[in-house]
Amino acid sequence: MAQNVLEIAASLHRLERAVLPHLAKHSSVPDMIAAAKMQEVEVVRALNWLQNKGLAKVTEAIEEVIALGENGELYAKSLLPEARFLNALKSKPLPLSEIKKTAGLDDDEAGASIGVLMRLKAIEPVTGPGEKAFRLSEQGKELAKSGLKTQKFLSGKKFPIKAKELSEEEKQIVAGLRTRKDILAEEIVKSRTATLTETGKAVLKAAATAKETVDRLTPEMLATGKWKEAQFRSYDLTAPAPRVFFGKLQPYREFLEEVRGKFVSMGFEEMTGPIVESEFWNMDALFMPQFHSARDIHDVYYIKEPKFATDLPQQLVKKVKAAHENGFGTGSKGWRYEFSEEKTSRLIMRSQTTACSSRKLASKDLKIPGKYFAIGRCFRYDVIDAKHLADFNQVEGIVVEEKLNLRHLIGLLKLFAKEFCNTDKVKVVPSYFPFTEPSASLYAKHPELGWMELGGAGIFRPEMVKPLTGSHIPVIAWGIGIDRVAMFKLGLNDIRELFSHDLNFLRNAKVA
Repeated sequence: MAQNVLEIAASLHRLERAVLPHLAKHSSVPDMIAAAKMQEVEVVRALNWLQNKGLAKVTEAIEEVIALGENGELYAKSLLPEARFLNALKSKPLPLSEIKKTAGLDDDEAGASIGVLMRLKAIEPVTGPGEKAFRLSEQGKELAKSGLKTQKFLSGKKFPIKAKELSEEEKQIVAGLRTRKDILAEEIVKSRTATLTETGKAVLKAAATAKETVDRLTPEMLATGKWKEAQFRSYDLTAPAPRVFFGKLQPYREFLEEVRGKFVSMGFEEMTGPIVESEFWNMDALFMPQFHSARDIHDVYYIKEPKFATDLPQQLVKKVKAAHENGFGTGSKGWRYEFSEEKTSRLIMRSQTTACSSRKLASKDLKIPGKYFAIGRCFRYDVIDAKHLADFNQVEGIVVEEKLNLRHLIGLLKLFAKEFCNTDKVKVVPSYFPFTEPSASLYAKHPELGWMELGGAGIFRPEMVKPLTGSHIPVIAWGIGIDRVAMFKLGLNDIRELFSHDLNFLRNAKVA
């Protein structure tokens, strides 16, 4: 034990050596700081090290402290408005204008004083013609002599004071003053105390007689040979080191960049599009009928101003209109309704990144064969919970090539689920979308939330493809809710955590 104490004493850091003697005399950390004439951070650091070595016991307490606010300091010296109101009536009843003048009150202070004093039954209105007047009640006369308890509290207490030291009566006074502007200022204060353990006391004695140790080897010691005589401080390599939080990308943002990189590495080209979109590109160009339920205002967010797009390609609008009304020569009869060109120009918040696909298929730089993807923000009215958000990210993709079929699509979907979700529990089930036939939905099994729909897919219908490209070229497409995929990758149970500002989460989140 004696040998162990000597070893510990020899391993003490210079800050620990400086604090240890004061720790034997003081328990309050502020007192130690004053006695040692050290910075707070140095003393706190030394105490933490001593506690880790079992030489000290550090206790932290959270306390509520009450101080005077700006108005509180003023009223402690020049009296509360109601106290001045009360004093103005000591000699005789007065009209309100005289009370305000005598007591130096403005309209707001006078009104508040009347309310307080009426609740205390200290004043009574004087009935009669003319201006409103007040007089002291019998209870008010006693209060004028003895003084208001609230005023005594403000003027008689030495602030700041600890909330736990208040009497029950003082707590009621504080509760009343809390409702008034800038009278009290309350804050939560953390207090630290520290005491030596038995081992710490033994080490303190050993440190007092031990030879001073050296923390570092200097060029001067090497040049003069003093290092031969020096006793170097020993280091505990098993001691816990402080955590360091290095800068890194926000976890979800990093995941999206990883997804982007994987698509590019598989030969896909990125497509983009605006967040504020027209119904034409978001729905009509996708062969979604204008009476489809997805157009309902409870699903799509409409732009208030401006309401309509002015840059739609009119020739393309006519082709899409023909596809809706009669099939545009695809062998289909279309939806057989009167297409509204005014409705197609209505501006909305983009509800699906498939709008990027419709823009790409209609563009002059479309490559056949070609592979394209988009990562974009979408907006739909929804009830927010662990699986749903009103605004979310979606990954959209299309492959344009002759002789593509459903087997190619299913293979791609399973590849994406395994690649991005790291799960073999995947299923593709039949589904329905107005712009694909056949259509499918992709599901993956989350370890805690169960089966989750990741997105929809299918082969674009000829009524959509021909007006945009001028041909019947096969196009397989999918749209994946990448937010939910990120939940798999980052090990989350709540989709809202993807956009969390909580530092603890951001620091400890897995790197994708």
